[in-house]
Amino acid sequence: MATHIALLRAVNVGGRKLAMAELKEAFESLGFTDARTILHSGNVIFGSAKRTGAALESYLEAATEKRFKLSTDYLVRTVGEWDAIVAQNPFPREGADDPSHLLVLALKSAPLKSAFAALQAAIPGREIVRAAGRELYAYYPDGIGESKLTVALIERKLQTRCTGRNWNTALKIQAATAAQE
Repeated sequence: MATHIALLRAVNVGGRKLAMAELKEAFESLGFTDARTILHSGNVIFGSAKRTGAALESYLEAATEKRFKLSTDYLVRTVGEWDAIVAQNPFPREGADDPSHLLVLALKSAPLKSAFAALQAAIPGREIVRAAGRELYAYYPDGIGESKLTVALIERKLQTRCTGRNWNTALKIQAATAAQE
């Protein structure tokens, strides 16, 4: 039984509400074990022996659409993958000194080098991004709220869907899974 972390894209923002207690219950009803949510931003830790990777993401997306009438993307990582995400952070100083301005964005697929170069060229401000496999790390030294480096721009340039979590949340997820594997 592998422990997974599911990140839902764009829930509990912009009027797309989903109660975490209901989400946890949905995971349990689907037969996943030890389901629990972290914070209110669509983070679920759960065990699955049957599905993994893209097949698991597709299954969760279909189940969420059916149960909640909510179309959203799931980005799923194993605990080992999440530990690697935290360990390979290319911005350790910013993660320690300014974690609320550092995002890790889980991507549906790894971007092509040419797509990443297009994103780099399109950055309108002082933001800095680094790619590592199916993750993108973005540091927003002037804050995220007013930045023109939006998820929509990132998705358009990288040609893949994504969802972001600030570094504080990334570390909370890691701490919550520390005893899992």
